[in-house]
Amino acid sequence: MADLSVDLTDHIATVTLDRPPVNAVTRSTFLELRGVFDSLSADRDVRVAILTAAGDRAFMAGIDLKSLDDDPDPATLPPERVLDPARAARDAMWSITDCAVPVIAAVNGAAIGAGLAFAACCDILVAAESATFGTTEINVGLLGASAHLSLLVGRHKARELFFTGEVVPAAELHRLGAVRAVVPGERLAEEARALATTLAAKSPIALRLAKESMNRVEFLPLKDAYRTEQDFTARLRGFDDATEARQAYLDKRAPDWKWR
Repeated sequence: MADLSVDLTDHIATVTLDRPPVNAVTRSTFLELRGVFDSLSADRDVRVAILTAAGDRAFMAGIDLKSLDDDPDPATLPPERVLDPARAARDAMWSITDCAVPVIAAVNGAAIGAGLAFAACCDILVAAESATFGTTEINVGLLGASAHLSLLVGRHKARELFFTGEVVPAAELHRLGAVRAVVPGERLAEEARALATTLAAKSPIALRLAKESMNRVEFLPLKDAYRTEQDFTARLRGFDDATEARQAYLDKRAPDWKWR
């Protein structure tokens, strides 16, 4: 792949964006992201994923504005590219949101525009002290991911940041509860890895069902949401992993997951 690398060690897949100088993305990057996260969902050896980026300047500095001027002649494109040119970006985001395993964003620098949206698609965020977040599209003649921003900070703060195009430090999102931890840049990978290791020790079946359950109930009314969670609990109890989890707890030993 041109823009991404993937390392799989101890059930943890680390996906690293590397597109100097500021990890700005193009349609090709979106296609790579979708392919990678779809493949992680299909790999039963993967229990947790980490999405991060190379360098310390940017996690993802939004869309590569130069690439917007490189669009081919519409006459040469298939109809879906003409009618829905932004689909590749959405598909890449949803591949992270719908990834079967938890995804940790290790935000090493600026998460701007699409970068903020991709971070918001992850399940848990950790950030370097130098990291910043913003939807600055309004400053360059575009509109961006206000829906993603609202997931992170709530309605009124999202509107403030979206209309102003202001960039805020990671510490502000930590204060608002969107970021789990803010650490020195040299400790970011260690922080993300430690969290991933904690998650990877859990039942891979339980992790996948928990992720799917939370995705399904996120925007449901309370009664419908809790009924759905009960149904997922019943599904989980049908696996040997559920029995093993309880027995290992009672025996005060590490569980032995069997994937059955």
